[in-house]
Amino acid sequence: MTLAGKTLVMSGGSRGIGEAIAVRAARDGANVALIAKTTEPHPKLPGTIHTAAKAIEDAGGHALPIVGDIRDDEAVEAAVARTVEQFGGLDIVVNNASAIDLTPTESVPMKRYDLMQDINARGSFLLAKTAIPHLKKSSNAHVLTLSPPISLDPKWFEAGHLAYSIAKYSMSLVTVGLAAELRADGIAANSLWPRTTIDTAAIRNVVGAELANRSRTPEIMADAAHAILVKPSREVSGNFFIDDEVLAAEGVTDFAKYRIGDSDDDLALDFWVEPA
Repeated sequence: MTLAGKTLVMSGGSRGIGEAIAVRAARDGANVALIAKTTEPHPKLPGTIHTAAKAIEDAGGHALPIVGDIRDDEAVEAAVARTVEQFGGLDIVVNNASAIDLTPTESVPMKRYDLMQDINARGSFLLAKTAIPHLKKSSNAHVLTLSPPISLDPKWFEAGHLAYSIAKYSMSLVTVGLAAELRADGIAANSLWPRTTIDTAAIRNVVGAELANRSRTPEIMADAAHAILVKPSREVSGNFFIDDEVLAAEGVTDFAKYRIGDSDDDLALDFWVEPA
């Protein structure tokens, strides 16, 4: 039940959920390569690839910060090759990078639509695709994508963020496809999504800062991801996991430590998730 000595490559990870997952793996002694663009602090987006790398090292892991664009084929291929060269192999892919724009269909600029497709859908596909030859050599290979369960219930589309929904569902289709395609190779492909909103820069800047006190911390996603990634890859694949359900199955009964506010009754549900 440990990721000691395992090597992860993650898209994004400069902050928020991605960084929390990386640091949790690092506490086991994992090697973590981050592919991200943020090298300088941003007024509304705290954290850079370098501060995340330091957090990984401070937690006991080995960090490899790689400045690159997940949309760039050659950059991704070079990043995966560099990861394998430095750490001697590759065991886990975490598709974390994601762009969000909740503009309704009639108003969303196609440039923003294309950006979400390129980062969310294409980026997840590209990183996994590039890593497959190396994952096949691992004794316990996983691809974990941060994307929601797919639901065609019209209520999830009434809010008017169709462009974002298409991009996130495309990430989820990567999970469905890879799980089926790679099952014989023993490579697990799963998705993980939070039941509630998570206190990240995206929530504060895009969805609404008022949701911060109705959210949970990124550590709940980190602990859930860890619980998934230590499982035998041949036994756990093709799932759309919800963070608190994963932890409940591990025996966790008290989620208060992940809460920002004072009451579970006021927690805000994330998109595409029903109440527990």
